[in-house]
Parts: sequence; C-alpha cells; structure tokens
Amino acid sequence: MAEKSKILIIGGTGYIGKFIVEASAKAGHPTFALVRESTLVSKADLVDKFKSLGVNIVNGDLNDHEALLNAIKQVDVVISTVGSALLGDQVKIIDAVKEAGNVKRFFPSEFGNDVDRTHAVDPAKTAFAQKSEIRRAVEAQGIPYTYVSSNFFAGYFLPNLSQPGATSPPRDKVVILGDGNPKAIYAKEEDIGTYTIRAVDDPRTLNKILYIRPSANTLSFNELVSLWEKKIGKTLEKVYVPEEQVLKNIQEAEFPVNIVLAITHTVYVKGDHTNFDIDPSFGVEATELYPDVKYTTVDEYLDQFV
Repeated sequence: MAEKSKILIIGGTGYIGKFIVEASAKAGHPTFALVRESTLVSKADLVDKFKSLGVNIVNGDLNDHEALLNAIKQVDVVISTVGSALLGDQVKIIDAVKEAGNVKRFFPSEFGNDVDRTHAVDPAKTAFAQKSEIRRAVEAQGIPYTYVSSNFFAGYFLPNLSQPGATSPPRDKVVILGDGNPKAIYAKEEDIGTYTIRAVDDPRTLNKILYIRPSANTLSFNELVSLWEKKIGKTLEKVYVPEEQVLKNIQEAEFPVNIVLAITHTVYVKGDHTNFDIDPSFGVEATELYPDVKYTTVDEYLDQFV
C-alpha cells in the first residue's frame, strides 16, 4: 500500500470544510488545518474536536504568505473550502502552491454546481464566475487539480425543503419554483467529505471534475414533495412560481436571500445539476468510482423530520 497523502485543508472550520477535515483524519491521512488566530478562539470547540481526531492545527491565513507557504510545504495535497467572501483570494493559495512546488493535487473551493456549465443570473452568476476564474488560474499554472461538484448540500436544502425562511419541512403548503420537473441532486455533507478524500490519491480523478450524483438522490422538486407527502401521509397545497416571477423575486431580494434564490433558480428552474452528461474527457462520477461508499439517501435523510 502506498502511503496516504498528507492533506492541508484551508477553511476547515467552515460549513463544508469541517466535514472534509473529519473525513481526512478518519481515513488515516496525516491531516493539517490552516486556522486563523481569531478562529482558534471563536471556534475553540471545533478546533478541540479536530485535535482529538489527530489533526495538526497550523496557524495562518491567506494573507500571511510565509505561514501559507510553510504549511503547504508540509503536505502533498491542498484542499480549499474557503467561503464565498474569500473565493477570489484563492489566487494567493495558487501562488503559494506554485512556489512550494511539492503539491501533487489542489482542490479549489467548489462543492456546488459545476460553474462552467450553468445558466445562472446574478448574484449567483458573479459567484460562479469567480470559481471559474480560479479554475482557469489553476490550469494556467499547470497545477494538478480535482474540482468537486457536489451539487446541493442536503443539510442546507432538505431540512426546510428549500422554503425560504422556514425552519422545518412544510406540512400544509409548498412553494415550487418553475414547473418542478428539472432534476436536482442532494448529497449529505459527511458523504461529500468521504468522496472528496477518496479522490485525493485516485489517478482517475486527476485533472477532472468529480461529480457527486447519487442516483437515489437525483429528484425533481415534484418527486421530492411527493416523497415528503408519503412520509407525513398528507397532500400539500402546491404553489408554482413561474420563472418570470422567480427572476423578479431575485432582483428584489436583499443579500443573502437573493443569492440563495439565484442558486435555486439555476437548479430548480434551469436544471443545471442534470442538464448535461458527464463526459470522461472532463469528469467522473463519485458513486461509480466508489460503489462501496454507502451514502445517505434523501429518503433516509427526510425521516428525521417526520
């Protein structure tokens, strides 16, 4: 068995980052997390949890080039999970990776739609464009990469069935964007972590997009509602919002509601998760590569809310 790659995760205390840090440590990779000084205090419990899993905490941030460079020199693989505000700053990681010269794979912060295959309107369009620019910068520098397109986070879009402002799935009335027919894909955050870490040392994912498309979790919104109705034994009143109105709502909404609406528009109305085939020239699919991973299905996930 080849030795497991040493992995540095930047943004590891963030929403998706913590699942990737945990998956890396549990899979037996020597795991490093670059953590800002302020975060050591504000997220002390999470940092302690990382330490208990054997994660090496490295002090530093994207603006401290020396600390970043030193952290990168200790590892084989760098995974960025930085939040939307720092997407553009990933050029600093790219520069440091290039300078260090030892990194055999870089995963920029993606974990959503495939940003090169989208019909987004602003503000999602601008956010996706930033991710695309980072892809191009990685490729221009000749850095080996994997982009993870994990589609929708189950923990974000399923607990309220994508109903803005709701804290639980609807039991009377449900709002459906468009006609509810395009297929969306949901993946549990722990599963995204598992698949991402499995890809790290896999030659099949080198310079490819890793799509997480679990077949049981690929559902139209109408199918999702129908599944929920069966679970609660009740038919919901359905309010369909035509695309024209969805676009108007996006324009009128404040941040961050507008960006969430714009992202759901790309998926629920435009079908951006599933309206293209994965060509082997650019992508591979996680559940096909790793059939032994037992992922959580949408059906199982929704049971907790019944």
